[in-house]
Amino acid sequence: MAADLYTAKVRDSRAYLSLLLTPLQWVVDLPSRFAGEVSDVVVDRSLLLKENARLKSESLYLERKVQQNAALRQENDRLRELVGGSLRVDEEVQLVELIGVNPDPFQHQIIIDRGSENQVVMGLPVLDAGGVMGQVTELSHYTSRVMLITDARHALPVEVNRSGFRSIALGKGELDELELEHVPDTADIRTGDLIVTSGLGGRFPRGYPVAKVAEVVRDPGQQFAKVIIKPSALLDKSRHLLLVRMPAPAQNAEAVSAEAEVLQ
Repeated sequence: MAADLYTAKVRDSRAYLSLLLTPLQWVVDLPSRFAGEVSDVVVDRSLLLKENARLKSESLYLERKVQQNAALRQENDRLRELVGGSLRVDEEVQLVELIGVNPDPFQHQIIIDRGSENQVVMGLPVLDAGGVMGQVTELSHYTSRVMLITDARHALPVEVNRSGFRSIALGKGELDELELEHVPDTADIRTGDLIVTSGLGGRFPRGYPVAKVAEVVRDPGQQFAKVIIKPSALLDKSRHLLLVRMPAPAQNAEAVSAEAEVLQ
């Protein structure tokens, strides 16, 4: 120890001896380092697996949110179309939602979430963003049943928007098709014409889109032409609808009598 303290040669010898022992120290330390690296690899792989699982779950969650946002965006677009449609009519309208469909294939009916407690009355027209869907035929306190215009029992007074020719649109029991009744072979009607409500009968106001003419078949041997029309409303897809509130018939009658008295 004294020589190491006071003699430089001993310190140099110790330095050379440390140099010679370095490979041995590296070899002795190798298992420990290898074990540490293996442990790091195992830990890193475990962390990566956990991170991967977490990212997958987050990805699925975000995909679900994207789907919800897409559905909300489409619903928002439909609501905007409905609001735009309500601005084009003079009557009072109410936004309602479809909550049920009649499973009977021979009865085209839907159920909406408004009833007598919401001042709904029999016969009110129901529309979607495209056109007329049907009318209220049954009431309960908080729901109503609507018969669609394609129901085989439904008839709707209509007219050709281009020429003013009037007819009756009859349901055929098919969601994508109606037929005009008793159309003379010489009637001014052709494929692509817009069919709208005529206002006759007082149930539907005039000018609501109903359908477009899809086919006109004229047989020289027949008195009437066969006219097939396609509904403008999305009868099997629309969920948010407009309920049109019509003036009471009694009020209309009073207004007509008052106008007649004024004219006299």
